[in-house]
Amino acid sequence: MRALKLLALLPFVALLGGCDFVVLAPAGDVAAQQRDLVVISTVLMLLIVLPVMALTVFFAWRYRQSNTAVPYEPEWDHSTQLELVIWSAPLLIIVCLGALTWMGTHLLDPYRTLGRIDAGKAIESKDAPLNVEVVALAWKWLFIYPDYGVAAVNELAAPVDRPIRFRITASSVMHSFYIPALAGQIYAMPGMETKLHAVANEQGTFRGFSANYSGAGFSGMHFAFKSLSASDFDKWITNAKASSNMLGRSDYLQLERPSQNEPVRLYGSVDRDLYKAILNMCVETGKMCVSEMMAIDAKGGLGREGLNNTLPLTYDKYARRGAPLGNQPTFVAGICSIDELKDTPSREIFAPSDMTPLRGVGMKRPPFSPAHPSSTSLLFGQRSKSES
Repeated sequence: MRALKLLALLPFVALLGGCDFVVLAPAGDVAAQQRDLVVISTVLMLLIVLPVMALTVFFAWRYRQSNTAVPYEPEWDHSTQLELVIWSAPLLIIVCLGALTWMGTHLLDPYRTLGRIDAGKAIESKDAPLNVEVVALAWKWLFIYPDYGVAAVNELAAPVDRPIRFRITASSVMHSFYIPALAGQIYAMPGMETKLHAVANEQGTFRGFSANYSGAGFSGMHFAFKSLSASDFDKWITNAKASSNMLGRSDYLQLERPSQNEPVRLYGSVDRDLYKAILNMCVETGKMCVSEMMAIDAKGGLGREGLNNTLPLTYDKYARRGAPLGNQPTFVAGICSIDELKDTPSREIFAPSDMTPLRGVGMKRPPFSPAHPSSTSLLFGQRSKSES
């Protein structure tokens, strides 16, 4: 009978054998420090949990009804020594966990620049970081290498022992960028930028994916992270540059359309301002960037005259961000960048009919108090009668 019970457990053991404990066996120093944080925190908590579980079984057995050898004290209710143990031990654990959490929160801040390659090697001035611009699309990942002028879809490559500096955004809904072997997850949100610093210490191919549900194609939104030697990474860059694919703004608008299970795709050339336009949500020709809107608002805004400075969208929600029902969706037309406006659509841009409130042309000179004629005349570069 006992042998049959053991045999019944074998399928469960086989299922556990298929688990990938990559979080506990990472390939990067940041992920390794995060693993240590989890392990140490778990051990500290087990210092309380395990004795409590053992003492629960011990008390239930020792003070069972049939055991008449132990004293029976129904009126007992206090022990100073026991109270000290009960309160001091958890308090010490909480203090240790608090200190560990505080240090880990600051030292492993994803925005914090790395201070070391691994536990035995500090970062030197020659260790220039690899810049990677990450864009979460529906439902795929776009990786842009601004220093090399190339890009890739659903494939990320980086050399071993070289710091990686990620700048992360999204095209529409919120996603979560996560490579368990490299570092912890961080969110990707449209119109916003998050950052992540990491380093890979082992060669290999590791899984990356989105850890935040984002719709129908979420299950296929994963990519391969290739940790390569320096020479192999140079070959990967050379291979990417040899690709005939180009990623301009119009190409990006096609790529941004929702699609599922996209194959790996390399781009030999990339618009150098594409990521900036994606982040500021102004990839479309003639659309005002978020940064421009913020600059105008910081100066006081355009007022009522700027309400009609819009252009209609020409796509629906299945293609991009518009809506097929209700009023025709619009976007704010750009007014700051002349280069971006020279190729505006043929539709009319509704500009203010009267520019006087915006330019101050023809406005009356502000009145001045006659109580101080000298100050008034000096303001306009004239001398008062008393001075003449």
